[in-house]
Amino acid sequence: MDNKKIYKRLFKDYTSKHIYKILLAAFFSIIVASSTSAIAWLLDPAIEKIFIEKDQKLIIIIPLAIIIAFTAKGISLYLAKLLMIIVGEEVKKQLQTNMLNSFIVADTQHIESKHTGKYISNLNFDVSQITRMLSEAFLSVFKDGLTLIGLLIVMFIQNWKLSLIAIIMIPLASIIAKVLAKRMGKVVTEAQEKSGDLNRYLIDLFKNHKIIKIFQRENFEKIRSEKFVNDLKNKTLKISAVYIRSTPVMEFLTGIMIAILIFYSGKLIINEQLGINNFFSFLAAMMLAYQPVKSLTKVNIMFSQGLSAAKRILPIIDTKNEIFSKESDKKIKLVSGNISFRNVSFFYKSNLENKVLQNINIEIKGGKMTALVGHSGSGKSTLLNMIPRIYDPIDGKIEIDNQDLKKVSLDSLRKQISIVDQNTTLFDDTIFNNIKYANPNASDEEIYNAAKLSMCENFITKLPDGFNTVIGENGTRLSGGEKQRLSIARAFLKESKIILLDEATSSLDSETEQQIQEALSKLTYNKTTIVIAHRLSTILKSHKIFVIDKGKVISTGNHKELLQNSESYKNFYDRQIKQS
Repeated sequence: MDNKKIYKRLFKDYTSKHIYKILLAAFFSIIVASSTSAIAWLLDPAIEKIFIEKDQKLIIIIPLAIIIAFTAKGISLYLAKLLMIIVGEEVKKQLQTNMLNSFIVADTQHIESKHTGKYISNLNFDVSQITRMLSEAFLSVFKDGLTLIGLLIVMFIQNWKLSLIAIIMIPLASIIAKVLAKRMGKVVTEAQEKSGDLNRYLIDLFKNHKIIKIFQRENFEKIRSEKFVNDLKNKTLKISAVYIRSTPVMEFLTGIMIAILIFYSGKLIINEQLGINNFFSFLAAMMLAYQPVKSLTKVNIMFSQGLSAAKRILPIIDTKNEIFSKESDKKIKLVSGNISFRNVSFFYKSNLENKVLQNINIEIKGGKMTALVGHSGSGKSTLLNMIPRIYDPIDGKIEIDNQDLKKVSLDSLRKQISIVDQNTTLFDDTIFNNIKYANPNASDEEIYNAAKLSMCENFITKLPDGFNTVIGENGTRLSGGEKQRLSIARAFLKESKIILLDEATSSLDSETEQQIQEALSKLTYNKTTIVIAHRLSTILKSHKIFVIDKGKVISTGNHKELLQNSESYKNFYDRQIKQS
């Protein structure tokens, strides 16, 4: 996307709705420019009428006019800045909302393609750069651009020859700005990457805090953390250094300009071709013009920063999902709940050479429990996640009651499915709200009943605030077994007809497992249940078992059949007996 298209997009989607505030800020900018020009112009009559002609009437009027001009400038500048700050924050809110919405609905594979820390950096660092461009930079264009024009008019009124000398600085300043802006784009991109690296490290640090202590890696992590912080510091310093690089050059040019002007105007005054009053008014206008010229040199840099950030953010907002519902999709109709995998193959985009699933052909009986058995990494979880279309097959198709999952609406499909995962995901909220998340319309009684059925009541009643206990980030205040029971409570509350269990009892002790198995029996009764099994109790109850190895189904049958016909299954079973 080229720069022109980015500007059009940002205006159309984000700033156009605030056009009235922007125009009002432009109006106040005109007042700022006019009052600043008036201050410079008033020095002419002030010197001539008060100091030379000693006019008693104007000794009050001119100072009063100067006070009014400064006051008008101050109030107008405040209002213009306030309006653009409001616009900037509104745009920031909209950008961040759009990004978050994009994250929420994005395909899981897309979210997994980049570390969370990078996305956080996009959300904070990049959005701030765009906000700054749309608020500070645009205001500077209005305010400083108009002020410069007004002051140039005053300068030409006083002496056109001196003005021609003075305006040589403007093209020189624009050349400096262009060179610095090009450099700034590259540096800001590097800083964003370092910001993402720091966020990524911070997330990993909190997530693996116990591991760091167990393996006594505190000193190692201190060294690593310093490196991440130092890398970001160096890039941020580089941005600041580039940003202020124009200052010494501008000061040097200004010094030369003033020296030339004093020399030339001195000759004009000596030859009586220029009045003292005209000179001081001109000099005041030129000195006041220095600030807007300096600001405008930095505007180009801010635009460059904003454009670099927009090139990273807009593609995220514009990401098109590969898994979505079409208008022609119909609601799924579950009759028996039979699930069929027909020549299904799958690979992750991050590893195109390795097929996770290869030509899977299986029939899962509705209303029964089916188990998937195999080594870690064999493709069991991927197969399970394809039923609610977390992932879609690369080849082949999946059907429920002879309905192609790609031709039914996602909403109606996922409404029929509950999943209890080995990695239970919980929110930093109350137990009550974590269970209710599965069904926002559920009554309090239904939530309490789901907790009872999932054996959660036993530990909830012992907590200080019961159901209102806040459980911490991802349930840090709960044990692994307690977290999984909350996950099961959600499945009870949702009352889905298809239940997916991904090692749902892996974190439970024997006594708790027995209780949970009883709860799961109630949950899965007469429902289509697919379970990734590591426990014997689950395997023995299964109507059918599929043994998966390296993305292929190598054996199928019930427990007895597989013991006789499958060496892989027999080895798996023998290991389970030894572990029991």
